[in-house]
Amino acid sequence: MNTPLFLQINPGSSADTLASEAITEETISMWQLIVDGGWYIMVPLAILSIVAVYIFVERWLAINKASKEDKDFMNRIRDYVSDGKLEAARSLCTTTGTPIARMIDKGVSRIGKPMDDVSASIENVGKLEVYKLEKGLPTLATVAGAAPMIGFLGTVIGMIFTFHAMKISGAGVEIDALSGGIMQAMVTTVAGLVIGILAYIAYNTLVVRVDNVVHRMEAQSIEFIDLLEEPSK
Repeated sequence: MNTPLFLQINPGSSADTLASEAITEETISMWQLIVDGGWYIMVPLAILSIVAVYIFVERWLAINKASKEDKDFMNRIRDYVSDGKLEAARSLCTTTGTPIARMIDKGVSRIGKPMDDVSASIENVGKLEVYKLEKGLPTLATVAGAAPMIGFLGTVIGMIFTFHAMKISGAGVEIDALSGGIMQAMVTTVAGLVIGILAYIAYNTLVVRVDNVVHRMEAQSIEFIDLLEEPSK
């Protein structure tokens, strides 16, 4: 009887099968993370992100418009005021349409009155213009602070659900189910932190740009007051 001394073995088939069974790569989509993270938390975070983007874009465009500066503006105002052409000066301010121009326009309309009244009228207009520039910034700051807290709230709620499932489970809890629940709970924290960080950066960027416009407004108003005081020197 012929007995085979060696068994014929295909070295590739069994090794590949074992490797494929042992090494499995699990992937998850961003949408699945959002859904699993809890819609009751992710929906408010999505709304906050939309609000933050809208405020940033709208304020960026408004501040850019307010930042436009005509280097010859004050020279032309000086010439018009010196020549007594106040209507021409006010017309130039209306055409320019910047916060600085509106402040100067109010000052020109008060020429002939006591200097304190002129300064007060310019200052009042300046406060209104600053208020307009800062519109929406408190809301953006609120988003920057609220988004991470809402994310943490979602994580805490998710962990409560996870531990509750562990408590009521009759059998032992498998590590896969436990880790999956914790991962889903952490998604809201990540989303809240990302939205909060971006909103915080956007807020500070807009604040810096508003401050630059305010400094130019102050400089131009001082220059205008000095222009009115020149004849009395």
